[in-house]
Amino acid sequence: MTNTPASSLTSSLHRPGQILLLSRASGESLIDQIVRTVAARIDDRLLRAGARMPSIRQFAAANGVSAFTVVAAYDKLVARGYLESRRGAGFFIRERAPLNAPGTADAEAMNFSAGMQPGGGMDVVWLIRNMFRATANLHMPGTGVLPQDWLDGPAIANALRAISRQNSNLLLNYGVPQGFLPLRQQLQHKLAELEIAATPEQFVTTSGVTQALDMVAREFTRPGDTVFVDDPAWFLMFGSFAALGAKVVGIPRLADGPDIAQLAELAAIHKPKLYVINSVLHNPSSTSLSAAKAFQILRIAEEHGITVVEDDIYCDMHPGSAVQPATRLASLDQLRRVIYLGGFSKTMAANLRVGFIATSPELAERLADRKMLQTLTTSDLGERVVYKILSEGLYRKHVERIRSRLDSLRSRTVKQMERVGLTVDVVAPAGMFIWADAGCDTNVLTERALSENLLLAPGSLFSPNQLPSSRMRLNVAAMQEPAVWRFLQRELARLG
Repeated sequence: MTNTPASSLTSSLHRPGQILLLSRASGESLIDQIVRTVAARIDDRLLRAGARMPSIRQFAAANGVSAFTVVAAYDKLVARGYLESRRGAGFFIRERAPLNAPGTADAEAMNFSAGMQPGGGMDVVWLIRNMFRATANLHMPGTGVLPQDWLDGPAIANALRAISRQNSNLLLNYGVPQGFLPLRQQLQHKLAELEIAATPEQFVTTSGVTQALDMVAREFTRPGDTVFVDDPAWFLMFGSFAALGAKVVGIPRLADGPDIAQLAELAAIHKPKLYVINSVLHNPSSTSLSAAKAFQILRIAEEHGITVVEDDIYCDMHPGSAVQPATRLASLDQLRRVIYLGGFSKTMAANLRVGFIATSPELAERLADRKMLQTLTTSDLGERVVYKILSEGLYRKHVERIRSRLDSLRSRTVKQMERVGLTVDVVAPAGMFIWADAGCDTNVLTERALSENLLLAPGSLFSPNQLPSSRMRLNVAAMQEPAVWRFLQRELARLG
C-alpha cells in the first residue's frame, strides 16, 4: 500500500496526511470498507456537497486497491445517494437530505442496542459483553478499570460494617432523589479544591457517570439533535446517545484538547445541543486540556448555544498541574454553561456505582426530578459508604498510592510497547491509558487476542463512526502479564 495520498480530498477521508486504513483480514470487503468510510465522512459534513471525488485511478493508487474495487464502491455510493456521476467529469458528492431523516435515528439506535456494527464485526456491546464475561484465565490489557488488588477493599468493608451498626432502618429505606446530603456537602469541599464553587443544592448523585450522561442527554436532546464528542472518546456513550435518536459527531482530539478549527466549523454546521469532553486525563489518551483551548471551547459554546458536559471521572488520578498542565472548563465557567460530572467507580469501587452531577441549582432540581421518575433514588447505602471513606481522609492516601504505582510502571511499560512493535507518539505523564499505534487493523488483532484469552480495546470502538483503526487503548496497570507481551510481539511481527 502506498503512503502518499492521490489528492487532498483523498487525505481528508480519514485525517489530513493519511490514507484510508483498509484491512484485507477484517471479514468486511474492501468495497464495503470504502463505502462505509466515505459515507461517514459525508454524513459528518467533513466532505462537502459539490466537491469532486478523486478519480478512480487516483483513489486506487492512493489506497492500494484495484480500479475495479473503486468503481464498485463509487457505484454503491451513487446508489445510496452519497455521490453523483457526471459524464466526462467524474464523481461528485451529492447534496444530502437533512441529517436524521425520519427512521434514520431509530435504525441507528436499533443497531447499537442490538450490538451490531455497520458492516458486521466487533462493536461497543461486544467489548462490554466480554468484559463482564471475564474469567480467571482472561487477561484484559484493554480494560478501562484498575486491577482489583489496586483498590482498597478493606476500607470499603470497614465502612459497610460501620454503617450496618447504625440504625437498621438506614439499610431498609429509600434515600432522597438528590442524594445523601452529607455526601453532597463533602462533594462541595472536593470541588472547592478544584476551584469550582458549588453548594450542596447544586449536586445530584447518580449511578455512576453512565447514568449522569444519560440523564443530561435526556434533558437536553430530542430525536434528530446533534451531540458532539471527542474523537477518540469513551465508547459507551455513543450507543446511549444513538438510542435517544441523537446524531453523534466526533471532534478530532489532539494532544492538548480538541481541534479548535474543526470544532468551530462543525458547530456552525450542526448546531449541537451538547459537547461531551474529558478535560483531564482524556480516555483513551490520558492527555489533558490546555488553558488556551479551554477558553476557546467556552467561546465557541457561547457563540453557538452549546451546553458543555465535562466528564471528569479520572479526576483523582491527576497529580496536579505542576506535573501535567490541565484546565477544567467548570473552573473557568463556574457551572453556568458547563455541567460537571464525576464519580468513584474508577478509584474506589465500580460496584458502589456512585457518581454525581454538579450544575446550576435550577438544573439540579430538574435533574433530580428526572432521576426520581426514572429510578426513584440511587443507592443510599453506597452513597453512605463513599461519604464515610471521603470524610475520614482514607481516600486521599489511597489515590496517592494509585498515582504512585502508575508512575512506577508507565515509563518502562511504554518502552516495552515500543520494543514489541507498538508506536506511542504521545506519552502523558499521568493516568492509566496509553493510546498506541499497532500499524495494522486492531480489530483483526483483537479477534486473534481473544482466542488466546486476551481482551484488547481496538481503536475503531473509540470513534463514533467505528471506522477501521490501527490504534488501540492499553491500560498500564493491566499490562504486566508475560502472555500479553508474547502475544503482541508475535502478532505485530506477523501483521506488520
